[in-house]
Amino acid sequence: MDKMERNQVYLNAEAWVLEAGEQIRNKINEPRIIETKSNPNDLVTEMDKQTEKFLVEKIKETYPEHYIIGEEGYGDELTSLQGTVWIIDPIDGTMNFVHQRKNFAISVAVFHDEIGEIGLVYDVMADELYHAKRSEGAYKNEELLPELRRDLKLEESIVDMNHYFLCPNRVVDEKIMHQMIRTVRGSRSYGSAALEFAYVAEGIIDGYLSMRLAPWDIAAGIVLVNEVGGVSTTLDGVSLNMLTNNSILTCNPKIQEQLLAFIKNGRK
Repeated sequence: MDKMERNQVYLNAEAWVLEAGEQIRNKINEPRIIETKSNPNDLVTEMDKQTEKFLVEKIKETYPEHYIIGEEGYGDELTSLQGTVWIIDPIDGTMNFVHQRKNFAISVAVFHDEIGEIGLVYDVMADELYHAKRSEGAYKNEELLPELRRDLKLEESIVDMNHYFLCPNRVVDEKIMHQMIRTVRGSRSYGSAALEFAYVAEGIIDGYLSMRLAPWDIAAGIVLVNEVGGVSTTLDGVSLNMLTNNSILTCNPKIQEQLLAFIKNGRK
């Protein structure tokens, strides 16, 4: 994808994401139809479905030759990322959407021949758009995000992780993870992977860990983090597969090896 094409695709994607966000804000106080998917905490609402349908229709009308991977089933069944592929999460952080009516995001990425070209993460209620085009930097609204710190120490870091790492289970030794939490400056959990990637890119948290995320949870965030010099891998430190679920570590590269060491020692 050349720069001219990338810029035009970006302009369309930005316009559609902002329009979808406005539609959500206009209906935020309406009664919700809430269903569950894989488990009682895996929520989906009619707004998730309507938003994905809106975005897919816009993409297909404008770019019929492009492919789509979407959380709510309006996309294509793909076995590769060849060609131009949009990866969409219409509402990332649905539990926050349902319970808080804030702290959720629309996440849209465009990959071309397996390379992340465009990433947009839109914090709908805060009206904050994190966006990036490959090799052109990452932005929060109109503000260029700086490169991540190169003098960061683990003891100065804020690390984001969900509660599964800290509960007794058969996957992780919670004592090791408690040790990690005691080592870093602080820990957080925001409940939206897309926003958590954006916060890593912004430098307001320094790392984010998750045991299992789908491509639509992470695709846009990866583009953002790449543009500020961050790294994104599995919890084993290997490359991500954008067609399957992955464990995730995205972080400032200065603390990557230390976080991976804690995770390795804590894996059962």
